[in-house]
Amino acid sequence: MRRRYPPIGDHGLVGDLQTAALVSSEGVVDWFCAPRFDSPSLFAALLDHDRGGHFAVTVDGDDVTTRQLYLADTAVLVTRFLTPGGVGEVIDFMPVDRPETATDRRTLVRIMRVTRGRIRFTLSCRPRFDYARAGHRLDLRPDTALFSGPGADAYLRTAGPITLEADGDDVRAAVELGHGERAAVVLTVGAAGTPPPAAPTADSLREEFDATRGYWYRWVRRSRYRGRWQDMVHRSAITLKLLTYAPTGAPVAAATAGLPEQPGGERNWDYRYTWVRDASLSMRALLGLGFTDEAQAFRRWLGARLQEGRTVTGEPLQIMYRVDGDPRLAEETLDHLEGYRGSSPVRIGNNAAGQLQLDIYGEAVHALSGADDIAHIAGYDGWLALSGLLDWLTRNWDRPDEGIWETRGGRQDFTYSRLMCWTAFDRGIRLARDFARPADLAGWTAARDAVLHQVMDRGWSASRGAFVQHYGTEVLDASLLLMPAVGFVAPRDPRWLSTLDAMEADLVSDSLVHRYDPAASPDGLRGGEGTFSLCSFLYVDALARSGRVDTARYAFDKMLTYANHVGLFAEEIGVTGEQLGNFPQAFTHLALIGAALALDEELDRAER
Repeated sequence: MRRRYPPIGDHGLVGDLQTAALVSSEGVVDWFCAPRFDSPSLFAALLDHDRGGHFAVTVDGDDVTTRQLYLADTAVLVTRFLTPGGVGEVIDFMPVDRPETATDRRTLVRIMRVTRGRIRFTLSCRPRFDYARAGHRLDLRPDTALFSGPGADAYLRTAGPITLEADGDDVRAAVELGHGERAAVVLTVGAAGTPPPAAPTADSLREEFDATRGYWYRWVRRSRYRGRWQDMVHRSAITLKLLTYAPTGAPVAAATAGLPEQPGGERNWDYRYTWVRDASLSMRALLGLGFTDEAQAFRRWLGARLQEGRTVTGEPLQIMYRVDGDPRLAEETLDHLEGYRGSSPVRIGNNAAGQLQLDIYGEAVHALSGADDIAHIAGYDGWLALSGLLDWLTRNWDRPDEGIWETRGGRQDFTYSRLMCWTAFDRGIRLARDFARPADLAGWTAARDAVLHQVMDRGWSASRGAFVQHYGTEVLDASLLLMPAVGFVAPRDPRWLSTLDAMEADLVSDSLVHRYDPAASPDGLRGGEGTFSLCSFLYVDALARSGRVDTARYAFDKMLTYANHVGLFAEEIGVTGEQLGNFPQAFTHLALIGAALALDEELDRAER
C-alpha cells in the first residue's frame, strides 16, 4: 500500500529543461505537469492522494526496502527495491531535446531491471488531466495505452514482457523479471491529435539513456568549481538547471504548486513561475560556477521583458512572469483537491504578480552586471531599456511596497527593498562607466547616496543595535543578510556585526534561520512556518565574510544534513527537520552555492 502522503522531501526530481516530475522513494510519480512547468498537472497525488492521479512502478510486499540515488553528476534517478527474493531497480529520466530532434512532446522513461534474484514489479498509471478537473478517454492495446484528455494526449508504451490491462479508464500491469532482465514503460505527452511515438526498443532505450546521461556529464564538466563541497554544489547546479525552461532561458522558483509551508495551513503557493528576484540570483550562482550560457539566456529573457514593458502593474517590470514572459498569472483555488495532508486552499496562479516589490530592480541589474560581455549581449537597445529603468527608479525608489516576502498585510518601507534599490543604482553606475554608455550619472549617484543615507538613518535601530525589517519597527529580517554580499556595508562594519549578533539572538536556532517573526510583524496570513533555508545559507555566507569562519563552516555542514536523501532542499525546514514548502526550491540551492563559494574563499584565505 502506498503512503497517502509521503514526506515532501521523500522525492527525487527528473526533468528535460521544459518540465519536471517528482518521483517518490516508492517509485511513484505523484507530480508532473506537461508540456511546461506551469501547465496543468497530469499527476498530482501530492495534492490529493485519491483524486490527483499518479504513475507508479513499484515492488509490492511486506518486506521491501527502498533506496534512491542519482547517477553521479546527472539527473538520472534510480529507485532500488531490496527484497528477500532479489533486488530490482527503476531508472527514471527525461530525454533532453537536441536541437536537431526537438519536439513539443515531453517524454518520461521508466526502465525496470533486476540485479539479483527475481522481482515482481507492478504498474499503475492513473492520469488526471487539468489538475484532476477533467476526465479522459482510454484507448487500450496490449502494449499501448492512449489517454485522451482536453487538448492533450498521453501515450503509455511498453518494451519487454508487459501487458497493459484496463482499470476503468486507467491501466495497470505486472511483470516478473529475473537477474539481468529488463522492461520499460515510456510516457509521452503532447497536444491532442499528436501522432503516436515510435515503439520503444532495447536499442532505442539504451540510446536515449546514453544521450541523457552524456548530456549531464558534459554539462557538469563546464563547472569551474573545485572547492570542498563538489558533490553538493554540483547537485545544486543540476537542480537549478532542471528548473530552467530552456526555450526561453527562464528559471522557475520551484517545480511544484500548493505544497505547504505549514502542514494543514493556508500558506500554499504556486511557485512554477519566473520570479525576477529568484531567477536573477539563480543566474548569478550559476555564473559563479562558470555556466555562462545560462546567464546569457536569462539576460536575453530579462532584456525582452524590459523592452516590452508589458506588465499588469504598469511598472517597468513585475515581480514574476510565466516562463514565456506572459505577465498574466491570475490566482485561483482548486477546492476539489484536499491539499497535501489537508493543507488548503490549493492555489494555482499567483496574485502576488500584482504586488509592488522594488527590490527586484536591484536583483535584475545585479544579474545583468555579472559578466564582462554584458555590453555585447544587451547592445545599444538593451542599454537604453536598462538606463530607462534606472531613470524610472530615481523617481520611484522611495515608496512603500510589499517587500521580498510578498506579505499580504499592507505596504511598508522595507529596508531590504531600499538596499536593493541602492544595488541597482550602484551597479548601473559601474556599467555606464565601464562601458562608456550614456547615462544620467549625476541623477543615479544622487539617488544611490540618498538611499544609503535613508537606510542608515531610518533602517537602523539604535535600541536594537541592528538594521530592521522596515522603518518604524524593531523587527529583524533575515533578508538583510545580503547587505555585505552586495557591498552596502563592509562585512566587519560595527553596525553589521551588531546586526548579525541581533539576528543570531532573534532569528537563529541551531544554525537554522527564520525569515522574520510573523507574530511580531503580521504578514496578513494565519499560521506559522519553518525556518527558511535560503536564509540559513545566507547566514553562512554572512558569517564567513565577517571572519567567523569556523562558525560558518559548522553551520554549513549542519545545514547540509537537512538535505534529502538525494541532496535536494525544499523552501523550509520544519521543527523535526522535515522539508516544507514547494520542492525543490531554487532559492535554497542558489544560496547553497553562494555559501559554498564564500566559505571556500574565506577558508582558503585563512589557510594562506
